[in-house]
Amino acid sequence: MSETYRTIAKRGVDEFIISKSRFIGYAAPVTTEEEAQEFIQEIKSRHRDATHNVSAYVLGRDSNIQRFNDDGEPSGTAGIPALEVLKKEELRNTAVVVTRYFGGIKLGGGGLIRAYTKGAKIALEASVIVTMEKFKLLRMVINYTAYGKIENYFVENGYTPEKIDYLQAINIDMYVNNGLYGGFLEDMLHMTSGDIEYNIVEEKYLPVKDGVRWRE
Repeated sequence: MSETYRTIAKRGVDEFIISKSRFIGYAAPVTTEEEAQEFIQEIKSRHRDATHNVSAYVLGRDSNIQRFNDDGEPSGTAGIPALEVLKKEELRNTAVVVTRYFGGIKLGGGGLIRAYTKGAKIALEASVIVTMEKFKLLRMVINYTAYGKIENYFVENGYTPEKIDYLQAINIDMYVNNGLYGGFLEDMLHMTSGDIEYNIVEEKYLPVKDGVRWRE
């Protein structure tokens, strides 16, 4: 099982018109089939008057669940192209819905494939594609005398604590990428001359974009 995977961090929506047909692409992060189906039903309810609401989603860090629905479009021209966009981008835990309002001009099989491919793509482009990486939540207790150095280190290296409590000593909760954890802890020990208490509270996946933890 992969330690990292690509997904989207937030919803995206965009639209275009081709041969008088209006296509609206929606994308959403999902973690279960129930969430994916709820998202699809939400868009279908919003566009009850649409000609088609084509959907596709991929779930699981190893893409073990893949589903699509043509919603009345000719087989192979809608749901599969949307699903292929997700697969080509190597996205997991992601759902897309492409809504179509028919404009009176038939697009043909090739035209439909291109349109639904574009609908899925623009939805993803309107979102934020991230890599989910494992982080450790490190809880540290340090003396006030060392905090100035450590605070500068955080700023210079792009670290943002989750929580800081100024008690008898300073209590800091910090998520640290698993790949950086060893070096980070070594730096903490060095800057405090070993006068630090620490423990790992949990591990969890968090979004990373361009090498930096993504925050909305």
